[in-house]
Amino acid sequence: MFKVISSLSGRCAVLKGQSCSRPGSVKFHLANAALYQKSAFRHPPTDIPDMPPCNFKPEEYTGMSKERMMEIRRKNCNPMIMKVTSYKKPVFIHQGHMQWLWDVDGKRYLDLFAGVATVSVGHCHPKVTAAAEQQLKRLWHTTNIYVYPPLHEYCEKLASYLPDPLKVVYLTNSGSEANDLAMLMARLYTGNFDIITFRGSYHGGSPQTMGLTSNAAYKYPIANGLGCTNTMCPDVFRGPWGGSHCRDSPVQTIRECSCAQGYCMANDQYIGQLKETFATSVPSRIAAFFGEPIQGVGGAVQYPKNYLKEAYKLVRERGGVCIADEVQTGFGRTGSHFWGFQGHDVIPDMVTMAKGIGNGFPMGAVVTTPDIAASFAKASHFNTFGGSPVACAVASSVLDTIKEDGTQQNNLHVGTYLMTELAKLRHKYEIIGDVRGKGLQIGVEMVKDKASREPLPPEAMSEIFEDIKDMGVLIGKGGVYGQTFRIQPPMCITKDDVDFFLSVLNKVVHSYMDRK
Repeated sequence: MFKVISSLSGRCAVLKGQSCSRPGSVKFHLANAALYQKSAFRHPPTDIPDMPPCNFKPEEYTGMSKERMMEIRRKNCNPMIMKVTSYKKPVFIHQGHMQWLWDVDGKRYLDLFAGVATVSVGHCHPKVTAAAEQQLKRLWHTTNIYVYPPLHEYCEKLASYLPDPLKVVYLTNSGSEANDLAMLMARLYTGNFDIITFRGSYHGGSPQTMGLTSNAAYKYPIANGLGCTNTMCPDVFRGPWGGSHCRDSPVQTIRECSCAQGYCMANDQYIGQLKETFATSVPSRIAAFFGEPIQGVGGAVQYPKNYLKEAYKLVRERGGVCIADEVQTGFGRTGSHFWGFQGHDVIPDMVTMAKGIGNGFPMGAVVTTPDIAASFAKASHFNTFGGSPVACAVASSVLDTIKEDGTQQNNLHVGTYLMTELAKLRHKYEIIGDVRGKGLQIGVEMVKDKASREPLPPEAMSEIFEDIKDMGVLIGKGGVYGQTFRIQPPMCITKDDVDFFLSVLNKVVHSYMDRK
């Protein structure tokens, strides 16, 4: 199954325009010695699993050097761009096709993070690219002060994917913007102000949505998010309560459970914490409750099966509306349903979405009921680029492509297979504490040991993260402590791709444990 492949020969094959059907290539490097005090040298895996074939031929890169790009990145880009750059040795991306990316040296990567869970149907998907090109030839830009077909065609199509009474659409440019507007609409409609979210959540980085977000890494030391309160996240792996039958996932936690069939003690305890928040931290009437069906940046955290259903009831009893943040879980990613909230058997009052909505094209949306939408008209709001002709054409093609390519079904089958196989690695390695998720929204939580469930230290996470990249796979990281590997790929990956990743992960973790 494993084969040693020359990094140089793999790179030259691509640059000469040959098919990339040969196995992928890998180049290793010495990492920062400060991380490896036990030895002066690090010895990463030397044999590489065969990369699945690909018949796409990328263009040869002839642009500026990597050194020049980094010079500009440091000098002309905001320092935040350097701060968020992944990897000690960054990836210089040149071209993409479906689930594959190529760097400027011609090295191919399996992309399992999709530009932070954003590329839904595949990089440069031919159908979506054709739709964009066709619209670009007709009309690039106008605004919703005029009436133009793509806006109305798309709003009608998107609304058809949501249950009644969620039929009124407002288009934006991003998820932060969509959540910002959802906060505003909730407060206008209810006449209340306070909003509740989960600890560990991420709902955006604008001054308002920063209050919804509950992760110190994304908090600035300024006044933000007035009226936002965080309640305990019902995390059945890391939280104080959890068992072996709590969540809607092919893989359950390793925690023991003595609950009777159909009963979940952990759910009762976490609902009790929400009631405590109502009793101590907010007024008797609130504006809204925000919740991702499965946390994204938080590390694919799942809740007990009936938690959202009971939480929605409590929120509505207190005058609030329930908002499902589908920025990462929407558009069939969870496999069993088109929207993540459907897996919880609830219907929210508002749904926000972005990322996969446009397969990487900037777009977002707030979908709500006619009554809530009417409250937004109490003043005027204008968005220059929201719902542009090109954005609507792209997003409409994404919906068509999901249906035509059987994307949602692929998410269910491939995702379930991936999680089931990851669970085998969890049993094999002490540092893999949890595997969770649905479809292709997956988290692998790393720990010092299973007994303590303490997060694997950042330097160890970075070491494994870097090795996986060096062997040709890109994944993400998340969790409050950065302890969870996030797997949210373009939704066109195959079982062969999964087998390749599993081989890489097994090799990298095994090598790490040997060094340890």
